[in-house]
Amino acid sequence: MFNFYLSWDYIHWTRPSGPVPPPPKGLEREFIKTPDGDIEILSSIPSDRNPSFPPVVFAHGGMGCAWMWTPYMRYLAARGITSYAISTRGHGNSWHPSFLRMLYTVTKRDLGDDLLAGIKAVEQKENSQVVLVGHSSGGGLSQFLLNEGDVKVKGLALLGAVPGTGSYKVYLNWARFDPWFSIRMLIHGWHSNSPLSHPFLVRRAFFSDDYPDADLQEFTRHLNRYESFLWPLGMLLPFTDPRKILRSITGWGQSSTSSSSAERVLIMAGTGDKMMTREVQENSASTFRAAYSELVAKGEIKGTDSESVVPLSSSGSTVAASTGSELDNIGHGVQLAYVPGAGHHLQNDTMWEIGAEKLFRFLEQL
Repeated sequence: MFNFYLSWDYIHWTRPSGPVPPPPKGLEREFIKTPDGDIEILSSIPSDRNPSFPPVVFAHGGMGCAWMWTPYMRYLAARGITSYAISTRGHGNSWHPSFLRMLYTVTKRDLGDDLLAGIKAVEQKENSQVVLVGHSSGGGLSQFLLNEGDVKVKGLALLGAVPGTGSYKVYLNWARFDPWFSIRMLIHGWHSNSPLSHPFLVRRAFFSDDYPDADLQEFTRHLNRYESFLWPLGMLLPFTDPRKILRSITGWGQSSTSSSSAERVLIMAGTGDKMMTREVQENSASTFRAAYSELVAKGEIKGTDSESVVPLSSSGSTVAASTGSELDNIGHGVQLAYVPGAGHHLQNDTMWEIGAEKLFRFLEQL
């Protein structure tokens, strides 16, 4: 009870140094130039591409990087789907601001510009709009870009994502399962990495209890050295309008697999996520569904809104073919899905493949 899990081994005050490591096996790396510095993009381009699928762009969350999407990228490539993952500034192998600059001057707009530059590069390369998949604060960043009208996408998947209605409840959840959060940060000089400064803390915040130690060690190695404070602070209170987000998604009223229109928003999380809890996910889904109904009624987007929300397993949707659960449901333009047992980093946890399959089925019906 009184163990702070206090460690200085994962507290850094300087930029990373040394050569850039090779990309994960099966993936390629490129850098795009922005006015501030070079941004890393990992790509997975299958030799036998399925032209019916649009390219997918992955956005990491706080303390993350493009590497963390490796399992999903390999999974999609095996099914003919091209995908890209972007590391924003201060993350992965992108350019790194200094410690003080990163913590106290980098905003969600700055990081959004990095993500936007990556999306635009992919659009130009693929000659296609993308499906945008964002995790945690990267999901918040994805919503922010669509809210601002910076980009149009063919679909939006929010995985354990910060809700556009504000994340203050998320951090209250974190404080509940880590009561020494604030005290530890004071001891660490208010360092941004303090909440994840010990492998135990990383496992408790991000993973299921049986996540292997070797995988945890490798994952921890890819956490960035320090994080922006203004990014999460910029999302504490409501920062998006769901109607603006839905207007920035194209293809409403169409579907590649059935006569009915596709759901173009996927909200998915692990049932073991201690921060983005089931309540957070259901509130987010309800917010988007209400906005969808309003826009359809006004004729601002195409679609039908006569159906109620139904369990995914009884909807006839292909997403339920092998991965449906009793919590999953569908309706009003939104799929709500869960990965049983997974923690916050559902794309890396031991049951990651269940979530990858659900994402694939979502893409399949667009």
